[in-house]
Amino acid sequence: MTDAAVPVTRFAVERFTEQYLRSLGCDIEKRGEQWSVTAPVDLDSELLSEPLTLVCSDDIDEETAEPLHPESPFFQTLLSEASERTPAGKIALETDDAAIQIPEWLQESEVEVTNSNFTPYYDRTAIVVLFRVSIETVSEYQTDLLRAVAVDSRTEEFLPALEQTFLDITSLDTDTPTSDQMDLSRSDVEPLLDTASQRVVERVQDTIDEIHQEASRAADAEVEEFRQMQQQRIEELAEEQSKLSEKIDDLSERISSSDESERVDALKQRKELKTDYEEVNAELSELRQRRDKGFPDRQREIRTRHALDVRVKPLTITEIEYERGEIELELAEKGRTHTMTVGYGSGVGVTEAEQCASCGNTFSQRRYLETISDGLRCSDCILDAEE
Repeated sequence: MTDAAVPVTRFAVERFTEQYLRSLGCDIEKRGEQWSVTAPVDLDSELLSEPLTLVCSDDIDEETAEPLHPESPFFQTLLSEASERTPAGKIALETDDAAIQIPEWLQESEVEVTNSNFTPYYDRTAIVVLFRVSIETVSEYQTDLLRAVAVDSRTEEFLPALEQTFLDITSLDTDTPTSDQMDLSRSDVEPLLDTASQRVVERVQDTIDEIHQEASRAADAEVEEFRQMQQQRIEELAEEQSKLSEKIDDLSERISSSDESERVDALKQRKELKTDYEEVNAELSELRQRRDKGFPDRQREIRTRHALDVRVKPLTITEIEYERGEIELELAEKGRTHTMTVGYGSGVGVTEAEQCASCGNTFSQRRYLETISDGLRCSDCILDAEE
């Protein structure tokens, strides 16, 4: 899994919240979707300074209750508080802690792995950073993602498999290994954190682009709605202008054909109508000019309101000691056997690329091992031979 993610589902939120609150010594009384939470009197927490009612639903009747779901302010604050209490730690990942990870190009293959044997040669160190990525616009969208990024501390190599291993061993359903103090210094971690931050943005770029497209469509729709309203206003003003012009023309005819008393009254009315006409004409001219330019000020305001705000915040940093060495894999296919040795890391998986003996291309999930006859040969070569 190259995009290790914590599934921020309602179920996971409820499990995490309950586990965290109980770890602080809180008493939780559940009545359906409503939780009554009482914290210890000596607990230092702004969230839990007094008895609290949580509701695992968006539908809340009580003014004093707090909603509990992935996007709720309470959960986001709780997550920040939990990470601040234990922002860093260290886990030693022993060989026995992580199951042997078969390469993707063997998982898709019909070639069977009959035995595997990992021989560790030396210890290596990596960090796994758990990030919260918030993507939102002021008006329409808000998405919070949790992503884990693993980086080797010496080479700055990304270790996707270690990310998933970390999430597995720290999940709510497993006994998390004991965490110690980090050995890496702040100066060691800072460049790794910068590298990991860049990586996490790259990984969520598709989500950012998708939300940006939705926000752009919403902005386009709002701009078009505003344009139509202004066009309707222009038509109304044009009609009003036409009616005023007709009335002014009628009064001009009356002035030329009426007696003195009627002429004075008509002149007064025509003057008032001309004032109204000038006001309508000025507004109409201004609207037409703004329309011809595309209403730039309004467009700018709308698109600024729909612009994305992407914030990346590291929640926790975990130093992981893992072992690196070689793994020996025994392969079998239709009575044939083959033994191969390749670089490997505990919790990291295979660390070396393996090439097809026929075409020289690197094996992958798409270009998987097809046969061990005459060496390791990939699926592409077999398909080409059959054609």
